[in-house]
Amino acid sequence: MFQFDNQLLKLKHEVLTKIAVLAKENNISKKELDKIPYAMIKGEIATYRDTVEHEREILLERAKLAAGYKPNGKNAQELIDINEEKQILYVIRAACDRCPTKKFKVTDACRNCIAHKCESVCNFGAITYVNGRAHIDSDKCKECGMCNKVCPYNAIAQNIRPCKKSCPTGALSFNAYDFIAVITENKCVNCGACMSICPFGAIEDKSSLVNVVNSLMNKENIYAIVAPSIAGEFGSKITYGQVKNAIRSLGFTDMVEVACGADAVTVHESNEFVERMENGDSYMTSSCCPGFLSYIEKIMPDQAGRISGTVSPMVATGRYVKAKDKDAKVVFIGPCTAKKNEALKDSIKDSVDYVLTFEELIALFDAFQIDPSTCEDIIVNDASIFGRGFAMGGGVTASIENYIKEKSIDSDFKPIKASGATEIKKSITIAKAGKLGGNFIEGMLCEGGCINGAAKIAPVTKAKVPFTKINQQSTIKNVLSNKALEEYKDINLKR
Repeated sequence: MFQFDNQLLKLKHEVLTKIAVLAKENNISKKELDKIPYAMIKGEIATYRDTVEHEREILLERAKLAAGYKPNGKNAQELIDINEEKQILYVIRAACDRCPTKKFKVTDACRNCIAHKCESVCNFGAITYVNGRAHIDSDKCKECGMCNKVCPYNAIAQNIRPCKKSCPTGALSFNAYDFIAVITENKCVNCGACMSICPFGAIEDKSSLVNVVNSLMNKENIYAIVAPSIAGEFGSKITYGQVKNAIRSLGFTDMVEVACGADAVTVHESNEFVERMENGDSYMTSSCCPGFLSYIEKIMPDQAGRISGTVSPMVATGRYVKAKDKDAKVVFIGPCTAKKNEALKDSIKDSVDYVLTFEELIALFDAFQIDPSTCEDIIVNDASIFGRGFAMGGGVTASIENYIKEKSIDSDFKPIKASGATEIKKSITIAKAGKLGGNFIEGMLCEGGCINGAAKIAPVTKAKVPFTKINQQSTIKNVLSNKALEEYKDINLKR
């Protein structure tokens, strides 16, 4: 049904689909998990690893994690449930390729020049010349990068492990004895950047897929609340209405737009901003991105008081659904692994029961043999264009600006849009020094916003056009004109 951009995504999808099928048949067991690697890999010739046994070992660990069990065991005989663990991302040891650990390396481009700028600029005596080429002594090298900057031939290459380079908090390191990647949990914000970048699929998120399938098969009263970024995930030929009907066909009682919750969050957060400024606060940040919040709390905890006290749109929507239907279970579906961690917080357990990613959603579609393109189209027009815009960087800012303008609020709103870890670090650091030049920071840990989330299924370059097209079809052009806001007026929107 879905065309994947690379073989790794296809492989991950196949594992998730097999787990969903087993859950559908109520057949998750040690014996069945052990069968998955052999069902996926026929014969005895390895395709990507040194041996077929190695490939099967990795698939088994991937299947265990997808089923909600701890990876890295020798077999499936001891299944350790990790559903309640706060950590979301795990390293599959067998899959880690032990990438080079030295940050700088001299390449064949070295010309043994006369100037020897690399040697002269090194303050640690780490560079010498051996057999007519620069040599870096790794025991002396402090990885300052000066040699890399001054070489006129670019002969000194910077070589950082993809997972380590992508991590915004320095949570990725490696074991000294076997060089396998390690996640330091108290630094990890579960953003999924390492998972998204690793070309070997050695880092994966744990899944609630089995729990959700069990609820669907038991005909429980379960609702899907869907992130605004879903609008761009299925291309231009599949409509929002078809996706909603496809989700209903899985057995969900209904699908509700999280963009409606975003509209309610806009009003609450805008009023909070005005109040904070009147009370003399120098700045406030947005609160919709859990990765951004965790970044501040773990890396710059002295600035945590600047975070908006408003809940995320996910929580607002979950509370809204449960207020309307006291017996409802709620599943958030989006592109974000950090949302899985957010849903485990005690303060918001009243809103969301499970979180699935878009990767897990399409595995459900395949397991239940549902093709969204064949589903009946219906009109989905509950949220404003601004609420749906939360999915892209700048969307929160645009929504608040619209609200302040339409309400004619006398407040000097000076936003700073920080998208991606580099911009976030820069903005919060400057704000901490009192030199921000603004009074509101919109923080999105994924560069470009949720549309570029770690568990997206369409590359952001392909998702932007259909996302924009579908959002522009909304007839609700103003947050204040959204009837859904009336229904949210009694919902607790405080974190």
